[in-house]
Amino acid sequence: MSVFNVLSLVGGLALFLFGMNYMGSSLEKLGGGKFESILEKMTNNRIKGVLLGAGITAIIQSSSAVTVMAVGFVNSSIMSLNQVIGIIMGANIGTTITGWILSLTNIESTNLFISLLKPSSFTPVLALIGIIMYMAGKKEKKKDIGSILLGFSILMFGMETMSGAVEPLKDVPQFTSILTMFSNPILGVLAGAVLTAVIQSSSASVGILQALAVTGSINIASAFPIILGQNIGTCVTAILSSVGTNKNAKRTAVVHLAFNIIGVLLAMTLFYGADAIFGLPFIENSVNATTIAIIHTVFNIFSTVVLFPFGKQLERLAHLVVRDNNEDESNALIDERFLMTPSYAIDKVKEQVDSMGGLARENIYLCLDLIKKYSHNNDDTISKNEKTLDNLEDELETYLVKISSMNLSIEDSIKLSKLSHSISNFERIGDYGVNILKIKRRMHQNNVHFSTDANKELEVMSRAVREIVDKSIESFVNDDVELAAEIEPLEQVINNLKQELRARHSKRLQGDECTIENGMLFFDIINSFERIADHCSNLAVCIIELSNRSYQTHTYLKGVKNRNNEGFMEMFEAYLRKYKIG
Repeated sequence: MSVFNVLSLVGGLALFLFGMNYMGSSLEKLGGGKFESILEKMTNNRIKGVLLGAGITAIIQSSSAVTVMAVGFVNSSIMSLNQVIGIIMGANIGTTITGWILSLTNIESTNLFISLLKPSSFTPVLALIGIIMYMAGKKEKKKDIGSILLGFSILMFGMETMSGAVEPLKDVPQFTSILTMFSNPILGVLAGAVLTAVIQSSSASVGILQALAVTGSINIASAFPIILGQNIGTCVTAILSSVGTNKNAKRTAVVHLAFNIIGVLLAMTLFYGADAIFGLPFIENSVNATTIAIIHTVFNIFSTVVLFPFGKQLERLAHLVVRDNNEDESNALIDERFLMTPSYAIDKVKEQVDSMGGLARENIYLCLDLIKKYSHNNDDTISKNEKTLDNLEDELETYLVKISSMNLSIEDSIKLSKLSHSISNFERIGDYGVNILKIKRRMHQNNVHFSTDANKELEVMSRAVREIVDKSIESFVNDDVELAAEIEPLEQVINNLKQELRARHSKRLQGDECTIENGMLFFDIINSFERIADHCSNLAVCIIELSNRSYQTHTYLKGVKNRNNEGFMEMFEAYLRKYKIG
């Protein structure tokens, strides 16, 4: 084997690993987090878990990605340990599809149509289609499909290059003697496990074995333990991913490892036991890419079928390995493992921001109730919610920064921008609620009260604030652009109310109907009302503008408030009548 063969082997391996990774990430990007959402919502029984785990792994071509996601699900309490056991089992089956795709390189026929199934025949066409779609496609989806085709083509080209580079080794006795060492079951399992642990992909390590099989020097006795070891080595990714997680997430990694080790022990006992008793005649037969795909598939189906009824026992074993203690565990708000799939991570942030909006709305409701009558319970709840809002803002903004460094689609970038703006606005809405709380707390402590007219005026403005908060949060949660368009005219009415209430209260001050201290407190409350409305307006503008893939706040507001805008003026006048002060 010449130095040029070695270089070809290394280059082919690099292309093979890159193609596999690029194709998988492109498939994930095209899916837009839908695969993870399906797993999350449809695993209420283990059979569904197995089928979904197998199907999604077959699509994204990575059992490691699915098992790491499972660890993240459990760590974030999205799923229970019992639910993800089925996913883990299914992922092992789904990962075998790669071996079958790579086995197409083994096709040999004089028939034209059968020959076209050989990757070397159709891969160049796919590569051409892929590069055209990637470079000429204007839509994100077309570019993603082009990336998938390119990744697949690179993967197959790398496989062909590796196979061509190692083919001369069939005439090298030293190479054959090295491979026969792995017919020792323990050495074979160790070799497969170490190789897979290093590259962190059982699909890739199976592909490498398939490439080496073209030499004809690998027999079933050597291939069988290596393939079994590869299934143990793939557990390393989940184990590394579980570092720093809660106990149930660590138990998920333990279940994955235990499932594969037990499966390997059972398969080896059955295989070598049968050979010792009956003498398997095919054990010395040479393998090819198809034979390796068969062994890989049969083993994983065998493990799943045999261990499927023992899911609870696997769960108990995980509890024995990772024991409970009395230490408190702090769970991250959103698991960082979800960053593997930015679209899904963004969806999880959206859920948390929805909750943030709900807390902000609850605080405003409680503050508006406080204006009528002070309550210690409301005071405590508002203070507690405010701390939660502050923590949510810090954690979510930090998480969004991490997502922003990932390879995002245009749609995901828009969602991320919308979330970032919304988080700060929700937090500020909560802050102005606390401002109102502090004013009412001071009034309660000093036994200060507003006049009857002042309270009636505050009641009108309170109703307007309640409505604008409701509309802004509902429009954000449902991404309702039409509802968001109703917010700006209401915000303008609230601005007018502020000016009118200031003028009315100034007259009361001049007529000695209230004290200067009361007047300052009154002005502080209506200023907080107006600022709450401003942040609701910010949310609405963000929703509307980003739906048009732009964010020109001043341009939008200038256009929408134009008196020639009939829709705006109609809503504005309707709100004026609704919140008219008698």
